[in-house]
Amino acid sequence: MKREVQHVPYGYEPPAEKRRGTLIYYDSFEHTTDEELRAAAQAALDKNFGKLVLYPLHEETVRRMSKEPVSSYYKREDRLHEWKREQGTSSITVENWEGKRKKYTPIDSALRHLTERYPGPHFLYVSPETANLFASFSSFEEWIKNLRLLLPEKPGILHPRLEKYSHRWSVAGEEE
Repeated sequence: MKREVQHVPYGYEPPAEKRRGTLIYYDSFEHTTDEELRAAAQAALDKNFGKLVLYPLHEETVRRMSKEPVSSYYKREDRLHEWKREQGTSSITVENWEGKRKKYTPIDSALRHLTERYPGPHFLYVSPETANLFASFSSFEEWIKNLRLLLPEKPGILHPRLEKYSHRWSVAGEEE
């Protein structure tokens, strides 16, 4: 096998590594504060993601998942767009697919749409409660092999499937 010699100019530095992957913030955003949104954006920067996707859930989806009352979809979406404008960065996207559907969207359908639309690797930024709820679904084991979970804080109570796949999730801000 023949070796090829490469010549580079003195002082050459390789180009900086491009950001890659997508951090998907899957939440109702009903009680999410600006500080929590900033923490998610900071996690995206710290983990070197190319894009932060804010995915607000439709009222019907929230009602079926958690039974808690929630304000209308467009109000929560407008608030996210306003926060995004304040940040002044193009790496944040507010996904409105569920608003266009105007009905309950299973997490499987949402994740399928998001993983097809945005570049991988995919990380799902969810609250500990949502992570436990997601782990209770039968499709969790299929999805956890294709994406990883990133939680803002360590959950108090862990679902058995979250314990089983503890190597596929981490807490934002902790060293891995």
